[in-house]
Amino acid sequence: MSLLGLDIGTTGTKGVAFNLDGEVIASAYREYPLYAPEPGWQELDPEEVWDSVKAVLSEVAQKTASDPIQAMAISAQGEACHPVDSQGACLANSIVTFDGRTADMPEWWDSRIARLELARITGMPLQGIYSLNKILWWKRRQPEIFEKADKFLCYEDFVHLRLGLEPVMSHSLAARTMALDVKAGDWSAQVLDIAGVPRAKLPRTAPPGEPVGTIPPATAKALGLPPDVLVVTGGHDQPAGALGAGITSGGEAMYATGTVECIAPIFDAFTMTTEMARSNLCCYPSCIPGLYASIAFNFTGGSLLKWYRDVFGLREKELAEQRNEDVYDLICSEVPEAPETLLVLPHFTMTGTPHFDTASRGALLGMDLQTSRGEVVSAILSGVVYEMKLNVELLQAAGVELKLLKAVGGGAKSRVWAQRKADIMGIPVGVPEVTEAGALGVAMLSGKAAGLIADLRETAAEWVRLKETFEPDAKKQAAYKGRFDLYKEIYPALKSINHGLTKLKDSSA
Repeated sequence: MSLLGLDIGTTGTKGVAFNLDGEVIASAYREYPLYAPEPGWQELDPEEVWDSVKAVLSEVAQKTASDPIQAMAISAQGEACHPVDSQGACLANSIVTFDGRTADMPEWWDSRIARLELARITGMPLQGIYSLNKILWWKRRQPEIFEKADKFLCYEDFVHLRLGLEPVMSHSLAARTMALDVKAGDWSAQVLDIAGVPRAKLPRTAPPGEPVGTIPPATAKALGLPPDVLVVTGGHDQPAGALGAGITSGGEAMYATGTVECIAPIFDAFTMTTEMARSNLCCYPSCIPGLYASIAFNFTGGSLLKWYRDVFGLREKELAEQRNEDVYDLICSEVPEAPETLLVLPHFTMTGTPHFDTASRGALLGMDLQTSRGEVVSAILSGVVYEMKLNVELLQAAGVELKLLKAVGGGAKSRVWAQRKADIMGIPVGVPEVTEAGALGVAMLSGKAAGLIADLRETAAEWVRLKETFEPDAKKQAAYKGRFDLYKEIYPALKSINHGLTKLKDSSA
């Protein structure tokens, strides 16, 4: 028997099946495009996402025919949501996290509730990215869709619905809407009343690891799944990844590199100080009942290396296909050993924590006619880590102790990048044997609900095994510290210029 973790991300969905020793026995992946119908907008077509989910489920089911899936749960991207009617038909595309159309919503909330009060209810420092603000955009700009909507769903609950089950949203994902009372574990009547959003337009919420139901026979047959697969509530992808990285107490944090770059520590109790709120550090339910997570993140993250691959790495893509090698290994093979003298500001989408600046843009500084491709790649790797070091310093200032970072996601496969993270952070970076941590985390939850796993913490300790640990190189750490001091000057120095360029681009679109 096996357990399935389904990880629904911003640019693709991956399904991973695990045996009861936590070993990967099958996986499948499908990509889908992002759409930008207007400047600053970013959308997903939920039907395309659902088609990818079906394809992934069918492929994994076929590969596990001799070790059939008993239970599954979903790790889902946060914030992205869309309306469905009473028949489950989608009424609009999903507005994803880093869509810029709700950037002005903090001003709307400021006149209605104090920011610290809102953060202490919802665990979310006020920003425009949250699902509730996207729902308010439909209410204000497309009221006919708002009125017709039976429910506004995120991707965990949407897939539950399409599997023929009740659309239930886990507490960790529901918190990313900015409408959950995180201590009560239910939608906040106060926040919904301020927004004027009826509770009935949102799905039921539940703790992680709660049974949602078994997939109906007709749906299971159409997908090639075995009968009676138990579906269980999972969670937001970052807390799910923290569980899948074995982060069950303080002192350690998950360091995920995917489309988004994210660091996620765990707290024993809900904590929302004035300083945390000012630094845009959240606190919300983790995927282990009774524990809380915070996340510090950069929206560009690993997608910056993907951008380089697609724009400048065509030769490496061709070679990778010819040699059956990883294209990113080829790209990173050109990185020089010595620290580079270039700096990259990785704001190619928008910023995440701590700035939340939707008008900031990326930059590459320090080039001359001798600059090589390898130096540019090296600067990209460093720039993403520098941005996360800003956040690590804020976490440490808030009292979070970090003795080990566990690298997961696609970026964890790069030894060059893992060592770079250790050197810049000055913290050891461990790489687990299984880097698909989000899928592993929710697979654990499904196993617990199915009675196949006795204790989540004990299972995480047994299943999460480090393949390699990268210790900081003292000499390089000192060199990167000087570069990081310069890096901290880039954003304030370029802020007004980048804002002006963004206005020009928006006006010419």
